[in-house]
Amino acid sequence: MSADSILTSIQLNTIPEAIADIKAGKVIIVVDDEDRENEGDFLAAAEMATPEVINFMATYGRGLICTPITEERCKALKLDMMVGTNTDPMETAFTVSVDLKGKGVTTGISASDRAKTINGLVDESTRPWDLSRPGHIFPLKAKQGGVLRRTGHTEAAIDFARLAGLKPAGVIVEIMNEDGTMARLPHLQEVAKKFDLKIVSIEDLVSYRMQHDSLIMKREDFEITTRFGDFRLRAYEQTTNDQVHIALTKGTWTLDEPVLVRMNSTFVNNDILGTLTHNADELLDKMFQAVSDEGMGAIVFINQDNA
Repeated sequence: MSADSILTSIQLNTIPEAIADIKAGKVIIVVDDEDRENEGDFLAAAEMATPEVINFMATYGRGLICTPITEERCKALKLDMMVGTNTDPMETAFTVSVDLKGKGVTTGISASDRAKTINGLVDESTRPWDLSRPGHIFPLKAKQGGVLRRTGHTEAAIDFARLAGLKPAGVIVEIMNEDGTMARLPHLQEVAKKFDLKIVSIEDLVSYRMQHDSLIMKREDFEITTRFGDFRLRAYEQTTNDQVHIALTKGTWTLDEPVLVRMNSTFVNNDILGTLTHNADELLDKMFQAVSDEGMGAIVFINQDNA
């Protein structure tokens, strides 16, 4: 039986249920599919990490305890990548390992020491020099955009913490069996029942985010003058891949009002600048002229640069 059919046959918890437990400081189990690592991880929010949580993960997870953090946090703490060339099949982005200096941390390996280091990674007052390198906690740099960009446990940890209203950082550990083999479904379901934990899939988290999250952020909004009159330019960044898309609009309209719209797949800089300054594309020229004559409409440029 494939992992997909197993996922279908096993009753998983809902993403809102998992978010509620993360917010309450509890541990959940997150599984991915057989086309990827085909494993389950214990997952918790970093700022809610306690010695008890770390000891539970070390005792019953048995894998490597890691702390997913954002790219911005890696930069702020000056955490260099562990290797210059990442040859891991899943491109897991390990940074140099760390321990927190002071604050009662001794060897760095105890559950208490590791919890303090994890708490330090998300504490805004922590500075690069507050961390000794190497150490016993392994930060992982998550991709911006979360599981919509990369369907890994690293990104899932960031997404769950953010959705719970907590700092975007997590704690994860692979779940191994007592004999040292990797725990798979349906055994992970038995682990969830034994410890009364919610168990969810990354696939369901992706679906949840697609339904509830906005995948674009508005970056620019201003009036411009073109060969076809005044238009409003709005630039939107796609959170899943950092691409910037442009909408040029004229006039206003209601939601139920028909309006001229042109969707254009393009290299944004070349095509837009060319259209605004000289005759670059006959079809685009006609569309701009049509919108100008109509007095309202939109020309949307979907950026294909580096796609």
